[in-house]
Amino acid sequence: MEPPVNWVATERVIPEAGTCAVSGQVKADPVKVAWVMGHAVAGLFGVIAFPQLDALLVFIVLSGVTICAGHSVGMHRLLIHRSFEAPRWIEYLLVWLGTLVGMAGPFGMIRAHDMRDWHQRQPVCPPHPSHEAGFWRDAWWQMCCRFDLAKPPRFTIEAEVADDPFYRSVERTWMAQQLPLAIPLYLMGGWAWVLWGISLRIFVSLSGHWMVGHFAHRRGQQGWCVEGLPVQGYNLPGWGLLTFGENWHGNHHAFPHSARLGIERGQLDPGYLFIKILSRMGLAWNVKTPEALPPREGLMRVEVTEAVTRSSLS
Repeated sequence: MEPPVNWVATERVIPEAGTCAVSGQVKADPVKVAWVMGHAVAGLFGVIAFPQLDALLVFIVLSGVTICAGHSVGMHRLLIHRSFEAPRWIEYLLVWLGTLVGMAGPFGMIRAHDMRDWHQRQPVCPPHPSHEAGFWRDAWWQMCCRFDLAKPPRFTIEAEVADDPFYRSVERTWMAQQLPLAIPLYLMGGWAWVLWGISLRIFVSLSGHWMVGHFAHRRGQQGWCVEGLPVQGYNLPGWGLLTFGENWHGNHHAFPHSARLGIERGQLDPGYLFIKILSRMGLAWNVKTPEALPPREGLMRVEVTEAVTRSSLS
C-alpha cells in the first residue's frame, strides 16, 4: 500500500534515488545541549533566587502569548500548514512570537515538522521521529539531539518563505531574538523578570512541547486513524487550555490542513478561538476547517472513545 497523502500547503520533502528513511543515527547536538541545559539552570536559579509573584505573572503571560499566538497559531497553523491567510505583518509578528518559544527559527521549525511527518508516513518509522523510545531517552533525543539520515531526502522550502528577507534574518539570529524581549524585561523587572520570562519560559516551553509530542504519538483518545501508517496521532483530553489546542493531535493527523484542531463537541481549542478573533477583525481569512479539502487517503473513523495505544491497533 502506498503511504497516504499528507495534506500540506507544499510538499517540501522529496525522496530521491537511494533515499532511506531508517538508516541513520541519533547524535547529540552540542548547541542544543548548551541551549536547553543553560536555560534550565538559569530558570531554576531564577525560581530559587527570585520567588516573586510579578516574575511568575511575567512567565505565565509570556508563555501564553508565545506558545498560543506564536507557536500554535503562527508557526504551526499558519507558516507550516497554511491553514489560514493573514496580512504579511501579522504573519511576521506571529512567527516572530513563535521563534521566541526557543525551539528554532522559521526554517528550522518547518524542517523539523515536515521531516517528522515524512518519517511517520513511511512504511517503517524509526524510533526517533515516532517517539518510540522510553520517556527519558525520548526527552534527551527530542530536546538535545538530531537524527541524521545516511541517505536523506531532498528538502526544499517554498521560495516565498525561503527567499523572504525577514524570515532569512530571523533564521540566522533566532537565538538572539530573545534580546529584544530580554532588554525591556531587565529594565522593568531586573534579573528576576529576565530569568523567569526568558530562561524558565524557554525550558518549560521546550519540555511541554516535547511531552505533548511524546504522549500524543503513543497513547490517548482516538477518533480517527489513517490506515496503512505505522504512527497514529492521539488526543489528550483535558489539556486543551494548557496546550492551546495542540493536544488534539489525533484530529490533526486526520485533518492536517485544518486551522481548527478541536473539532469534536467540547474540545477546547484556544488557538482556533484566537484565529476566529483575527478573522472577525479582518486580519485572517480563508480559514480552513476539516471539510475544506477531501479526506486523507485511508482516513477511518474510530467509533470508540476510550484510551487506545499504538500496539492495540496492530
